[in-house]
Amino acid sequence: MNQGPTTHSRIAWAKWLPILAWGRAYDGRQLGGDLLAAGIVTLMLIPQSLAYAMLAGLPPQAGLYASMLPLLAYAVFGSSRTLAVGPAAVTSLMTATAIGQLAAPGTPAYWEAALALALLSGGILLVMGLLRLGFLANFLGHPVIAGFISASGLLIAFGQARHVLGVSAHGDTLLELLPALWHQLPMLNWPTLMLGGGALLFLWWSRQRLGRRLRAWGWRSGLVDVLGRAAPVLAIALTTLAVWAWNLQDQGVKVVGAVPQGLPSLTWPTWNPALWSSLAMPALLLSLVGFAESVSVGQTLAARRRQRVEPDQELLALGASNVAAAVSGGLPVTGGFSRSVVNFDAGARTPAAGVYTAIGIALAALLLTPLLRYLPQATLAATVIVAVLSLVDIAVFRRIWRYSRFDFSVAAATLALTLLAGVETGLVAGVVLALALHLYRSSRPHVAEVGQVPGTEHFRNVRRHAVNTCEAVLGLRVDESLYFANARYLEDCINDAVARRQQLKHVVLQCSAINDIDASALASLEMIEVRLREAGICLHLSEVKGPVMDRLSRTSFLQCLSGQVFLTHYQAIAALAPEGLGK
Repeated sequence: MNQGPTTHSRIAWAKWLPILAWGRAYDGRQLGGDLLAAGIVTLMLIPQSLAYAMLAGLPPQAGLYASMLPLLAYAVFGSSRTLAVGPAAVTSLMTATAIGQLAAPGTPAYWEAALALALLSGGILLVMGLLRLGFLANFLGHPVIAGFISASGLLIAFGQARHVLGVSAHGDTLLELLPALWHQLPMLNWPTLMLGGGALLFLWWSRQRLGRRLRAWGWRSGLVDVLGRAAPVLAIALTTLAVWAWNLQDQGVKVVGAVPQGLPSLTWPTWNPALWSSLAMPALLLSLVGFAESVSVGQTLAARRRQRVEPDQELLALGASNVAAAVSGGLPVTGGFSRSVVNFDAGARTPAAGVYTAIGIALAALLLTPLLRYLPQATLAATVIVAVLSLVDIAVFRRIWRYSRFDFSVAAATLALTLLAGVETGLVAGVVLALALHLYRSSRPHVAEVGQVPGTEHFRNVRRHAVNTCEAVLGLRVDESLYFANARYLEDCINDAVARRQQLKHVVLQCSAINDIDASALASLEMIEVRLREAGICLHLSEVKGPVMDRLSRTSFLQCLSGQVFLTHYQAIAALAPEGLGK
């Protein structure tokens, strides 16, 4: 049965607006799971939103504003069924770093810069999505991300320590933060330390021990999870009550203060070319980091339910979410790992859970903000510290070290440079170092002399296996595509081999691992062919892949080749030196 134009139109629209796909099949079963998940995530997101806004140097209501319209935008455009967007620790740190040099925290200019950063980031993500440039996030390899995230977690934790201690210590790097904290220790505020330290211990205990204790007592897992996620809310309630009851703000405990009650008004960042040009590079880095984190989390969760996440569609969704944050007084957002996992585990079935979460945050902004006046900043700092310390993953460095020293050097360098030079410098340096090491490794590809495994048609490295070889024929397997950076290396390898073998008559390049040959490599192959022919040696190719063969056929190289092109390496040896084949 042919599909009519209406059906094709729906499919086309659903590709750009995934809400049309899952929205038509929405039912009561999905509603129940989404509502439960939204309730749990809302409990978690309220303190996180306040804390991450403070981490970014913005008023606490900015975190609430960034948890409303962005969630609605993602529900319309997002391809993940369970990703939960909102303010996140790393993006908040990058926001503070980007605009901290342009304006003083707490000023209207600072908030204006945050809105411009969110809008720029959203615009970059939208353009990348329309151009299908999701692959650019692949340049943030796992070692770079591992080093950057762990370093960011440490920087955030040390940066928030001043709020727990009740001192004034600032800095963007560990070299600035540690001396500042040390010099301020004599002036720490003891009531602040009691509140912040108590909240820190309680949150750590509730995360590490509470669940196991309650399960040992026979409590249901679902209820245990809800209580665990509600721990920050309880810490906020108790410390706020303590400040109000004992007037601790008069003893130097810094509080959030008056938080405007109500929903955000729609705004548009002021056009300021100088400001926007200064934020262009930070916005690009922020976009790449946020996208890489979101797609990684979304794909991991989607795989558990055999669903798919479209990276290019995620670019559009995150772009729309950041634009929504910019026009509603928020800050840059991304898909958070902890929120998304909670959303998934709580039973969210569709992005509608994010819509219900946004409604819950809106109700909190309408009804609960007067209760935040006496909320101590130390409690919010404790919430951030406990959350970000889970980002510091020492085990991943051990695994990378055991697997690859090159990759470990990238991860370690990114970690060190982020801690010592700042988040932007560390991230850029990590990417540059990763690319440089990749070029270095690929410029010296693994070139193996191969021989026949006795009794088979297989050929393996002579240094690893007991194989049959022939003095008149040299078989070389190049385990890398050939391009400008490694073409000369192949020339050197062949020249060295020829100089060591006086009886050599044939060189056979086994091309099974060569996926591409660029113009520079083609020129090197032509030079190799000329030199071998002058030395009375024939050059042959075997197991050339179809796309590579198609490109070579468009040149004169194959016509000038002194040897032949063989379908398999076995056929090459059988034709050139059958006496060298073992039985």
